[in-house]
Amino acid sequence: MTEQNSTATPVAEDVDTGDTINTIDTVDALETVEAIATDQSDTDQSDGDQPAADVSRETSSSAADRLEREGDVAADYLEKLLDVADLDGDIDVDIDGDRAAVAIVDSEEGRVPRRLVGRDGEVLEALQELTRLAVLAQTGERSRLMLDVAGHRAARRQALVARAGEAVEQVKSSDEPLSLEPMSPFERKVVHDAVAALGLQTESEGVEPHRHVVVLPS
Repeated sequence: MTEQNSTATPVAEDVDTGDTINTIDTVDALETVEAIATDQSDTDQSDGDQPAADVSRETSSSAADRLEREGDVAADYLEKLLDVADLDGDIDVDIDGDRAAVAIVDSEEGRVPRRLVGRDGEVLEALQELTRLAVLAQTGERSRLMLDVAGHRAARRQALVARAGEAVEQVKSSDEPLSLEPMSPFERKVVHDAVAALGLQTESEGVEPHRHVVVLPS
């Protein structure tokens, strides 16, 4: 599903710093995203790193409408960003559970530059935050949308689910807690959910950037 460009220019204001982000006024959009990535910190607690347990009070139809709106705004913002940076890529929009899911994918014109992922996904995380800010500016509501670039998150999710399965087997065999390597909030959430689906419990320990998942015996 590919979204169309919007005529509006998304301007996002960070409510904590007052800094404005305007894609049309960005001299080099990609360098801006990469610069932000170097200072990116996991301060957005809306991601969470615990298994999903909240029950939304929204009706299914109103929630779906809200998520579709988030996806449309995000797609418009990202298409303009790609245009400013003169980069190839199409935008796919979907709904994944209780989040809008937006992906920049290879187009017929060319591949998405892997620079938009960055080392260990740093640029992707920064670009996701910018996109959430654009949605906030347009809708007035904070977004938990998930952004993927060139299938990076999808591949990482698959690897994490496999890692969670190995950890569960090890904990069941030893009957001892097992601490995994440090992970991002997105990665920890995937592991929490995968371990829970396999019948064990988890908790997070430590502080960023060393926060990690501990798999607990039953």
